Amino acid sequence: MSWHGVEQPGKEEVASDLSWVRRFSLDVKEALLWLLRIFSLAVVVGSACAFFLWSLDAVTDLRWAHPWLVYLLPMAGLGLGLIYHRFGRPAEAGTNLILDQIHLPGGGVPRRMAPLILLGTIYTHLFGGSAGREGTAVQMGGSIASGLNGFFGLQGTAFGAFLMAGVAAGFGAVFGTPLAGAVFAMEVLTRGRILHQGLLLCLGASVMADWTCQAWGIRHAVYRIHSHAPEAVGTLGLELALVLKVALAAAVFGLVSRGFAEVSHRLSAQFKIWIPYAPLRPVFGGVLLLGLLWVCGSPDYLGLGVASPDPNAVTLESFFEANRQFNAPWSWFWKLLFTVLTLSSGWKGGEVTPLFFIGAALGQSLSLVLGVPGDLLAALGFVAVFAGATKTPLASCLLGLELFGITHGLYVAEACFVAYLCSGTASIYPAQRSA
Repeated sequence: MSWHGVEQPGKEEVASDLSWVRRFSLDVKEALLWLLRIFSLAVVVGSACAFFLWSLDAVTDLRWAHPWLVYLLPMAGLGLGLIYHRFGRPAEAGTNLILDQIHLPGGGVPRRMAPLILLGTIYTHLFGGSAGREGTAVQMGGSIASGLNGFFGLQGTAFGAFLMAGVAAGFGAVFGTPLAGAVFAMEVLTRGRILHQGLLLCLGASVMADWTCQAWGIRHAVYRIHSHAPEAVGTLGLELALVLKVALAAAVFGLVSRGFAEVSHRLSAQFKIWIPYAPLRPVFGGVLLLGLLWVCGSPDYLGLGVASPDPNAVTLESFFEANRQFNAPWSWFWKLLFTVLTLSSGWKGGEVTPLFFIGAALGQSLSLVLGVPGDLLAALGFVAVFAGATKTPLASCLLGLELFGITHGLYVAEACFVAYLCSGTASIYPAQRSA
């Protein structure tokens, strides 16, 4: 119909326009709600990670100041075992519980998981247990997300996506690598497949959590490749001889990451057979750690392993020091033994930072044989062993780019994907599914 010569819309067209406006307003409302949820999650997780990293530095300094604390490992292990036996059994599955809940949302993640894993990891590092940070951050992120969901009331796949964002926030904040954190949360769920639906949520949570952590004054270690000058490589150039050497080294990285995962699972199962009463497992593990320390003769493989007050110690940072002579070709093997024994016997923490140490140390050792700059191969081993053990090659590539820059990006990608292919199906996360 028309009015004064102007065509007027029919009732159906008006209804259609109103329906579109209504749908658009609902979409905007839902987007704002998700922004509020992700912002709340990121601020809480980022703050928790900041406190965790600060506490970790504090207890590590305390252990350095009082080296005798390591001899209390068996007694301390009993205390940790009893606490988890009394209060932590619903959360004992750790990261695997969170992965299961993302796959099939149901009972949720216990809220006590966050404080338990936080205190348990700090306790482990106080007495010298060889463990990392990723497991703690991821579990705190998942537990906090589950707790906040009591206010938001998400269910089904929406709750799974919120848990995934919590994992991304924890990983991104604890390592200062938000891109890797976002992709890790999507890639770790299923080997060989990435759930892109959660990309925006995971990226937003990871970035904001990292900002929050830095706002509390937390600074992360900086690793640089000094010996292989950018001018010699270029961002897109490749050296054929170096490509072949990196491929060979990456195959070794993959085999070692596979060995780490398989030995960890088997030794953990054996501890349950040898010692049915769970609180005694960390006690026995503490005794074995002291024995391993006596055999090794060096405290360099205790704790996190990133830094040390001893300038001559073997640390993760030492693998990237310019003009430093590397003289510990078996340091990767010792760190692997200390870490597997610590975590398999019931002490708490993550595997990823020890995997960084193992990979970087192995890279330095292989550089002596292959004639590749030590810090370059240390950087590639740093991310490649992680890629093989977690089955997250894409996240590992982004981790390498965020930590070491884009200059060596093609070598980083080569190392991560070759190591992933050579690592078989073994993963440090049994709950990880296969596509």
